[in-house]
Amino acid sequence: QVQLVESGGGLVQAGGSLRLSCAASGSIFSINAMGWYRQAPGKQRELVATVTSGGTTNYADSVKDRFTISRDNAKITLYLQMNSLSPEDTAVYYCNIRARTPVRPYPYDYWGQGTQVTVSS
Repeated sequence: QVQLVESGGGLVQAGGSLRLSCAASGSIFSINAMGWYRQAPGKQRELVATVTSGGTTNYADSVKDRFTISRDNAKITLYLQMNSLSPEDTAVYYCNIRARTPVRPYPYDYWGQGTQVTVSS
């Protein structure tokens, strides 16, 4: 069983910064990619940023140059540094890993429970 525990969300004023963390635990053979997604009220979940096992990153256009995704392979922890936040960034942020495990020895998506980020104007 894979568990993802997110932390770091909260309330911040526009222009401020937050750093999200996501710690993975459980029996994991390998991780293909890790990423952050978000879902605002009344909207579909959308990709924020991803990072592959090789370190290649990908960002949504709306967060480029403001957000930075990084990972600590030894700790199996994912981070998202968010700067210059705006009210449009308000959403629940979800951590995702695509991993192989003893139960599912093929790439499978695991999700965290989500952490709320609220940016006030």
